[in-house]
Amino acid sequence: MLLDFSAVVIGYLLGSIPAAYVIARLQKGIDIRDVGSRNMGAANVFREVSPLAGIAVWAIDVAKGSATILIAQALCTSEPWVLIAGFAAMLGHNFPVYIGFRGGRGAATTMGIFLVLAPVAMAITFALLAIPYYFLRRIFIAMCIVGPVFPILIWQLEHSVVLAAYSLVLLFFMAIRNLPRPQEIPQLLAKVKEKYRSDRYLED
Repeated sequence: MLLDFSAVVIGYLLGSIPAAYVIARLQKGIDIRDVGSRNMGAANVFREVSPLAGIAVWAIDVAKGSATILIAQALCTSEPWVLIAGFAAMLGHNFPVYIGFRGGRGAATTMGIFLVLAPVAMAITFALLAIPYYFLRRIFIAMCIVGPVFPILIWQLEHSVVLAAYSLVLLFFMAIRNLPRPQEIPQLLAKVKEKYRSDRYLED
């Protein structure tokens, strides 16, 4: 029981590591939560700091999720505790203890969790996600389109109802964190229209 609980605490503390915040501070002296989309995530760092910094943040955030599951699998006495530790890592990323509980949205950390738990399903979903994201440039809408496929893939490939249900829970919390603010909706619609017009122009 102590090892199980320790794995959950480790997961939360690992998830709380604010890679985007630290890298943005070191490279540009900014609080990434106050610029751009105001999200403490790889995409915002990619745009506001540099592409290389964004890739580094993405890799670290993915690693937080994967490392949590690997540690939990080594420590925990049962699968439910492993899953709870993964959820704690996502909560840590979203509400990091080190910087006042104001964090990111959990997409990359969740990806890292499932790269260990369901690698094939995660790889297929990631590839599918690229299609709507290319046209819409909004990860939330892309996830809404592709997200429902992920639990089905897990169920078919991993043959685990528990893991499929777990993916639904994490996707639900991630979707809530990625909901656009009311003031962002007009800007979002404008970007979609602009992308559509640009593609039409290139076709002509």
